[in-house]
Amino acid sequence: MRHWHVRSPVSEQEWHRYYQLRWQILRAPWNQPEGSERDELDSFAYHLMLVNPAGDIAAAGRLHQLDKTTAQVRYMAVAHEYQGKGAGSRILAALEAQAVAWGCANVSLNARDTAIAFYLRYGYHSVADAASLFGIPHVQMAKKIRLSTSAKQHQQWCEELSKTWQETIPLSVFMQLNIKEFDGNALRCQAPLAPNINLHQTMFAGSIYTLATLTGWGMLYLQLRALGLQGNQVLADGSIKYFKPVTAEPEACCVLQNCLGSLEALGDGRKVIQQIRVQIYSAGTLAAEFSGRYAVLPHKELTA
Repeated sequence: MRHWHVRSPVSEQEWHRYYQLRWQILRAPWNQPEGSERDELDSFAYHLMLVNPAGDIAAAGRLHQLDKTTAQVRYMAVAHEYQGKGAGSRILAALEAQAVAWGCANVSLNARDTAIAFYLRYGYHSVADAASLFGIPHVQMAKKIRLSTSAKQHQQWCEELSKTWQETIPLSVFMQLNIKEFDGNALRCQAPLAPNINLHQTMFAGSIYTLATLTGWGMLYLQLRALGLQGNQVLADGSIKYFKPVTAEPEACCVLQNCLGSLEALGDGRKVIQQIRVQIYSAGTLAAEFSGRYAVLPHKELTA
């Protein structure tokens, strides 16, 4: 689906097809009339659709703000022939990114009982039972997309993280790894090309991997600080896909919505696991993507 596009409907025909998909998937099977797939918030909401190279709409979804801190996903619909192929995840990720752009800290939604497993895979957790619709049980679910902490705390934690890297990971010093920015949602780290270059005058693959793993490790560290928790962080497993050579301005980016797995059980003395995705850019162009499974061990596990 790399050549498929996520965008808002533009023409009158696209809007018709967008609403038609919502009706076909979300209303028609329960004998609801056309028009029931719309509501009074549509004119104020943010709408997205996934379009394939042939121009077919594979999936659709909508986002609107409940208040200054929370956005709600509604009307997620995937055409039958594209279900189970990643179309829904593309729409959901793009809606979450828009919620971040609005400055929201949380995303909520009401999931049908058959869709709960899907949302759990993408970091949502159940909050409470929601009202049934057409006799279908629903569950209210939520996901945090920004740490609810101040810019001053972010700066302090980033300084502590940089010091930890320098004192415990000598390679980070040689690579000249540094934190460019952390806004509560996205952690951006850099490493200049010069000390990490190979004979082809591109970034050494090992340096790309290290930049990605340490950025993911750093995002995990920042989440723990926000929760007031401590533990021993380790990378349990990791893989990386290289798309293009890194020829200039290497930068790693990790966003909170791509960190999947609750950390709160660490407070009860239990090991926690989080799957984290990090993207590597070369002068603003996506060059590689890393996926790592990180574990946080209670301190007692290493001293018992």
